[in-house]
Amino acid sequence: MKNGFAAMLLSASLSLAPGAHAQHRTFTVNPGSSQVAFALGGSGHHVQGTFHVQSGSIDFDPGAATMSGSVVVAAGSGNSGDKGRDKKMDSDVLEVDRFAEISFMPKSYQGTLAPAGDSALQVSGIFTLHGAPHDITVPMQVHIEGSNLTAKGHLIVPYVQWGLKDPSVFILKVAKAVDIDLSLAGTVSPAN
Repeated sequence: MKNGFAAMLLSASLSLAPGAHAQHRTFTVNPGSSQVAFALGGSGHHVQGTFHVQSGSIDFDPGAATMSGSVVVAAGSGNSGDKGRDKKMDSDVLEVDRFAEISFMPKSYQGTLAPAGDSALQVSGIFTLHGAPHDITVPMQVHIEGSNLTAKGHLIVPYVQWGLKDPSVFILKVAKAVDIDLSLAGTVSPAN
């Protein structure tokens, strides 16, 4: 009887092990289907544009609400539709020769990540801009459909407070914070 119980317990634990391991998943970002949009208000004008997502891979564990990995944006890829303004942003504000990448490294999240369909999460992690790390929490809307995953989030970056140059000149004043809309798309698979 004891051996039967032990065999049943071992069988149950082995059958649960693959399910527990399968909770760990990896989201691989498709740079061609992802982008970072920005909007910067100012006196008499409003600047909008995009940055190119260079790469991204995030491992997550729905059972523990933990994440690791990063999403990397090419700092010099900013495009506002005005080459002169973009050149000034690259050289004077972002200093892309010294700080070529902007990154977000998620660490944890709050909320329930559904295995399929829509989820609303608060993702906390480290946002590195101009070489300096900053703790942030980003509200994210995640949608999983089969092996496809999309994640959208909005954050406000107080770039002047974080030590970047204020590009305002004379009567042309711009906001001291920039609105960022993150739109990521890619595939999700069991983590290695």
